[in-house]
Amino acid sequence: MKLGFLLGYSGKQIHIPMDLITQAESMGYDSVWTAEAYGNDSITAASWILAQTSKIKVGTAIMQMPARTPAMAAMTAMSLDQLSGGRFIMGLGASGPQVVEGWHGVPYGKPVTRTKEYIQIVRKIFERDGPVEFDGKMYQMPNKSEGTTGLGKPLKSILEGNPDIPIYTASITPAGLRCAGEVADGVFPVWMDPTNYDVLGEHIGTGLEKSGRSLKDFDIAPFVSVAMNDDLDAAFDSLRPWLALYIGGMGARNKNFYNDYATRMGYGDAAKKIQDLYLDGKPAEAAAEVPNELLDEVSLVGSKDRIRDRLQAWKEAGERGEVGTMLLGVHDPEVLELFAQEML
Repeated sequence: MKLGFLLGYSGKQIHIPMDLITQAESMGYDSVWTAEAYGNDSITAASWILAQTSKIKVGTAIMQMPARTPAMAAMTAMSLDQLSGGRFIMGLGASGPQVVEGWHGVPYGKPVTRTKEYIQIVRKIFERDGPVEFDGKMYQMPNKSEGTTGLGKPLKSILEGNPDIPIYTASITPAGLRCAGEVADGVFPVWMDPTNYDVLGEHIGTGLEKSGRSLKDFDIAPFVSVAMNDDLDAAFDSLRPWLALYIGGMGARNKNFYNDYATRMGYGDAAKKIQDLYLDGKPAEAAAEVPNELLDEVSLVGSKDRIRDRLQAWKEAGERGEVGTMLLGVHDPEVLELFAQEML
C-alpha cells in the first residue's frame, strides 16, 4: 500500500509546508495532494511543490471540472507532467451545486455525465491521435451552439501528450463510484471504513466490470484523518467539527452527498441530527452529535499504540486490494514518521 498526505486548501493566506513535504518525500511517501474550493486554486500549489521536489508525486484533490474546460485541464496536466518528469496526478471532481452555481456561475448540470465526457475528451487530447472532435450532452468540440461563429475547427494539441497521466475522481455517490470504476484510474472517497468495503466496492466493481478491468487495475485512495493524542476524548473531539461540516453543512438539506453517504454507512439518524443542527446555525451542537463509532471507523484516533493497533484493519484492506493508497489528513511530522515506519 502507498502513502500520501493531504494539504487541504488555504485560508486567507496561502501556506504550503515545504519542510513537511520534503520530509515526507525523504521518507518514501508516494504523493501529496492540493485542493481548491473558492479561494486558492489547486494547480498553482501543485506547480509550486513540483518545482521544489524531485521524487514525490503531486495530485489535485480536486481540480473542479466546472471551473475549467476539458481542454484547459488537459493542457495544464500535460504541461505539469512534462515539467515534473511524469509526477503529476490529475484528480477531478464535480464540486457541489452551491459552489458551481454560486461561485463559478455555471449550471451544475449532470455530474456523472460531465465526468464521463470530461475524461473522454482529456484522454483524446493526451493521446494526440488526431484533431479532437466530440459531440456530447455537455461538451461539443468544435462548439456549434447558438452564439458561436461557426469557425471552430478540430485541433490536435501542439504539446506532446502522455496517455498514461493518471486520472482520479472524487466520488462517494453510487453513480459516481460506478463512473470512477468505468473511466478513471482511481478514486478518492472523502472517508471510508476499511472493514466495510461493500459500501463503496459494490458500485466500483460494477464500473470496473463495465470497463473490463479489476481492482488490480484501479487505486482506491481514501482520505484518512489522523488525531494522535494520549487523551482519547480530546482526539475524538478534534475531529468532530470536520465530519460535522461535511455531514451537516456541505450542501443543502435535500442535496448533501456526504449526509447520504453517512446514511449508507449506517448512521442515518445521527446524520439527520447533525444536519438539522448545522443548518440551524449550531455547528458546535452538530459536532457533538458525531458518533465516536463513526470517527473510529473512518479515522485513526488516539495514542500511538492505539493507532498502530487500529492500522491493522487498513493493512488488511490493502492486502485485499480494497485500499491502494492511504491519503492522510495530518500535518504532524511525528505522525508522518509513524506511518512511514509502519507502512513503508
